[in-house]
Amino acid sequence: MSIGWVIFIIFLVLAIILSNLLLLRKSAKMKVPDHVLKAIKEREAKEAAEAEKECEDKKKPK
Repeated sequence: MSIGWVIFIIFLVLAIILSNLLLLRKSAKMKVPDHVLKAIKEREAKEAAEAEKECEDKKKPK
């Protein structure tokens, strides 16, 4: 493999890594819509209620 191809591959890999880091940095600043936050909270509350119900079922004597 010639040195030109090695330099090209290294450049390509570094460009991909850099672009992914910049995308990650930009997406960290994005705001999550209120309806999405509401849906997440509802799902977490539902999962907590189900976990509590399972815990109570295990504690009941048979």
